[in-house]
Amino acid sequence: MQLSTLSLFPFSVPKFLHIKASREGESRCYFTLNQGFNRSNKLSRYIVTRSQLGGTGILDATNSLSEIKPSPKFRGVCFYGMTVMAGVLPFGILIVAHPLALIFDPYKTKFYNLIPKLWATASIAPFFDIELEGLENLPPQNAPAVYVSNHQSIIDFYPLLTLGRSFKFIGKNTVFLYPGIGWAMYILGMIPVKRMDIRSHLEAVRRCMDLVRNGASVFFFPEGTRSKDGKLGDFKKGAFTVAAKTGVPVIPMTLIGTGEIMPAGMEHVVNSGSVKLIIHKPIKGNDPEILRLLARNIILDTLSIEAQKKKTALISSKPSII
Repeated sequence: MQLSTLSLFPFSVPKFLHIKASREGESRCYFTLNQGFNRSNKLSRYIVTRSQLGGTGILDATNSLSEIKPSPKFRGVCFYGMTVMAGVLPFGILIVAHPLALIFDPYKTKFYNLIPKLWATASIAPFFDIELEGLENLPPQNAPAVYVSNHQSIIDFYPLLTLGRSFKFIGKNTVFLYPGIGWAMYILGMIPVKRMDIRSHLEAVRRCMDLVRNGASVFFFPEGTRSKDGKLGDFKKGAFTVAAKTGVPVIPMTLIGTGEIMPAGMEHVVNSGSVKLIIHKPIKGNDPEILRLLARNIILDTLSIEAQKKKTALISSKPSII
């Protein structure tokens, strides 16, 4: 019996990221991988054992072992490991550059835009693809705005950071205590808020208005927390109060797929899948309640449309029985 092995290592880390863009009627950007964890969760290499039996009348009997699929927990461990490794160099740059940014650009911190984008892209590239739609709806880089989105998963931040925008996130205060990512959030000027603390929320809104009036942009998850069942929750007024009082536009965005990849309460797993981020047209007004309702309806309608598309695709993919 003669054995021949093609590869003993079950998967290979992608050597580079391939970016493909198309702007026919609408802007889309796809992050895809040439190797590594792909959408179908198949590995690019596998083990093949070949058996050659001579003199028995059997021609090259070849048995292939089934492809090895990494479990969601294993992918989760790899994901966090990749996040840490990808953040070592950017975090060092942030520490060195932070004093200069405080002196020359304390509000917008435009110098930091590229660093979170590169870190987020490198962290998620081996695990899932991102599709960006509606890039033409983004305001100019220097134009302040209030960005809002639905909140499905702890990984929602990653697709948003790939936009390379200088908005400041509103985050739960306990996240700022996490080594590495929490410290980076503090350096980047993110705004901590205590949940169920009215005084903390009012202070966060005041700081956001101060940032916007000085030319910076801010980002809110107006639901206030992650959705446990995938349904869109009620929107709080904070983000829309900031937009109405400062006169800047609200940029609604819809995140699709993050809740399936890492569901709320299951932060130790990373399922296979893809993420879609849709940027909608800006809305503007001086009534926070109207802005709140408009933004929520836009995101709710988009979630419904995308869910119907997915359902239709699944039905059409099933073989018909004649």
